Amino acid sequence: MDEKASKNQENTGEDVPVSLDPVGPLDYVKSAALWGAGVAWLVPTMGPMTLLNATIGPERIEKLSRVYTRTQIALTGSRYRSVVHPDVDPKGAYLFAQNHTNHFDHVTLYAATPHFKQGVELESHFSYPFYGWFMKARGTIPVRPGSKGQTPEILARFRSEVEKGHSILAFPEGTRTLDGRVGRFRTGTFFIARDLGIPIVPVAVTGMYDVMRKGSYLLRPGYEVTVYVERPIPTAGVRDDEIPALAAEVQRVVAARVDAYWREKAARGRAR
Repeated sequence: MDEKASKNQENTGEDVPVSLDPVGPLDYVKSAALWGAGVAWLVPTMGPMTLLNATIGPERIEKLSRVYTRTQIALTGSRYRSVVHPDVDPKGAYLFAQNHTNHFDHVTLYAATPHFKQGVELESHFSYPFYGWFMKARGTIPVRPGSKGQTPEILARFRSEVEKGHSILAFPEGTRTLDGRVGRFRTGTFFIARDLGIPIVPVAVTGMYDVMRKGSYLLRPGYEVTVYVERPIPTAGVRDDEIPALAAEVQRVVAARVDAYWREKAARGRAR
């Protein structure tokens, strides 16, 4: 890691124009219809899946999980595509480090690669009806914000998943974006990935900020959501003092895709 990579962590794309389309009355009608369809799919599907996760285990219903995630994205009215770097081993264990946009983030990445991905979730979210119950039954790794002394516990949970051949899905920003850009990546999960010897795969999702944003439940159909699964970055031999630069490099890769999306969208708007 070099000084340039470290400085890139400070560049969160504030010079990139974020162009949001205007909202009209019809958008609220469409959103209500999409939420109705989404809930009609989520509730009867998550109930049996929660039971199956708790009884026979999430690995046994992996195909069903992929049907669920693909359908949930389709019910946002979005067009979906994934671009996966050829160096990503379908059978490898990774830490997938993804930008955090909205509550659909975990299903957005899931179908992009064949890896079983175990998530990291705020422990308080496990109390949410259906969603929280499902995530807890699936074995999602709980974290408590601001709590000290939980790293050994989390490391043990990560190690257990990796020993099963699973990958980890994490959102290093720690919170959903408020402006559509990629914020600073926190270093905690990068230390754990290094300690476990697993590579980090930067994941950039574009288009989801147009679909739904933090602070709003308005769903807007018709956008293309693209998942970029980038070249894995090894962690072997990375020293403690190099972890911040590693996090900065991963953040730079993710932010580059997101910034390019906003530039291209702004250019299309000017061309109209």
